[in-house]
Amino acid sequence: MSEQARNKTDDSASDIPVNGWVERYMPVSWHPYIRLARFDRPIGTWLLLFPCWWSIAMAWPSAEATAEILYLFAAFGIGALVMRGAGCTYNDIVDRDFDAQVARTKNRPLPSGQVTIKEASGFLIALLIIGFLILLTLKNYAIAVGAASLVLVFTYPLMKRVTFWPQFFLGLAFNWGALLGWAAVREDISLPAILLYLGGIFWTLGYDTIYAHQDRQDDPKAGVKSTARRLGLGSKPWLYAFYLMAAVFFAFAGKTAEFGWPFYVGLGLGAFQLVWQVWDVDINNPKDCLAKFKSNRLFSWLFLSGIVADQIISYF
Repeated sequence: MSEQARNKTDDSASDIPVNGWVERYMPVSWHPYIRLARFDRPIGTWLLLFPCWWSIAMAWPSAEATAEILYLFAAFGIGALVMRGAGCTYNDIVDRDFDAQVARTKNRPLPSGQVTIKEASGFLIALLIIGFLILLTLKNYAIAVGAASLVLVFTYPLMKRVTFWPQFFLGLAFNWGALLGWAAVREDISLPAILLYLGGIFWTLGYDTIYAHQDRQDDPKAGVKSTARRLGLGSKPWLYAFYLMAAVFFAFAGKTAEFGWPFYVGLGLGAFQLVWQVWDVDINNPKDCLAKFKSNRLFSWLFLSGIVADQIISYF
């Protein structure tokens, strides 16, 4: 393959959207920062946010607390956007040398030279300050729980260097909202929240293994480890197992919180969506892996709908 053809192939593999709202409406000087924070690729924000929303909705104590619950939904929505942006920016700072060796990531702002380390670090600090100010609006117990998550946020990017299971550590970080959301409402961490958190970890193991298959060919030369590399072409049975465990833990979370049939209808419909993902995914097709990864937003809405419907029937 000629160098020109290779560059064209690599450019087409990039995960940066082109000719979208960023190019049409945003000043050019903002583009690298929007892309550092992945504001143009919101699926990661949704996947970080939904465990928070599930937990808040499950912890909803009464009809009288509806205004507080709606506020928390909004606050966690903004917080997830900001903190996911901070996490992605930190990840790109740490992984800039790895990203330069992978077709999907080599055009990101840092490896491509669109921003400097100093500029990216300043942007990271600004996002962390905003996230901290949002955290301060919560109750003291929740503030402590939220602050503890920073240990996971800042250690996760290092895991792909030392273990073939970095997706497990991503699950620990990305589902912390299941504990934080409950803490923000109830000022404790009860068994339903813990079960929801454990289910979320297995859910992340599933969807992020699918995501990691996009880079399975490039990761070895970059020295990046992943469950996609570890499980390889035999990933599908593992994906079924991960999603089964997620559904089991979610079901036990509902049982311990004494939820009724609407909860299980939402979870059941979501479980069918998870099964479809694994059955239909072509792990050798990066575009299909990305599409299946993104489809977890549908699972998340189905599960949340069941939780909210159950609470509405109970309280109203």
